[in-house]
Amino acid sequence: MHTSRVIHLIAHRGNARECPENTLPAFTSALQLGVRFLELDVHLSADAVPVVIHDHLLARTTGQPGSVFELNAAQLVTIEAGEAPRFGEQFAGTRIPLLTDVLELLKGRPEVTIFVEIKRASLAQFGHDQVVSQVLGAIGPWRAQCVVISFDLAAIYRARQLGGVAIGWVLSEYDNHSHLKCDALRPEYLFCDHLQLGGTGALWRGPWKWAVYEVESMPLALQLAGRGVGYVETMAVREMSEAMRTASL
Repeated sequence: MHTSRVIHLIAHRGNARECPENTLPAFTSALQLGVRFLELDVHLSADAVPVVIHDHLLARTTGQPGSVFELNAAQLVTIEAGEAPRFGEQFAGTRIPLLTDVLELLKGRPEVTIFVEIKRASLAQFGHDQVVSQVLGAIGPWRAQCVVISFDLAAIYRARQLGGVAIGWVLSEYDNHSHLKCDALRPEYLFCDHLQLGGTGALWRGPWKWAVYEVESMPLALQLAGRGVGYVETMAVREMSEAMRTASL
């Protein structure tokens, strides 16, 4: 399918196919591959510091028992997150990063944007006001290069109220009820799994930009672009970035 639309690539948890997800090596690798949009996940530590990790339970990516919520930030940053079951000793010494650690990668890179996803488990643990205010505080001087996103509509609404920051809603359902909420909220971005979209017609039009995730092939990216999608999110960062360069999109 021919399209004149420009498709932007978002590195889902960094270059998570070739590096441990949500770690500094993953984000650095994505930037080295020329990706200008990164996505990461945040939870709050026991002392309410935003740390970059997808699951609040530590086991999957660190092999350690317990939860992010049970340890303070100083303890969490000592925990290895090199995903040994996937990579062996290749990333030994890689630790759970603080959100502020990852944001330091923006220095000297004004063209880079980071999508910061607030996870629901932290909202349930600490409450919306504390989580959103702590994340906004960490973003601080990088606010113009960050977009706060979440499945939780109240969280991104609160982020807009508190910080005047760009927001993105991650849709659980692509249906009329969600469409009405989008029209009321008017977020800068809408995120959705491509499997949720169905059909072939144009996606909802509005002030938002569409970012569709779990995209790992150029034919799918082109099909989505034809429906109005400007951003595709993937863990297959090297393959997709090379395919996009080849296609000269």
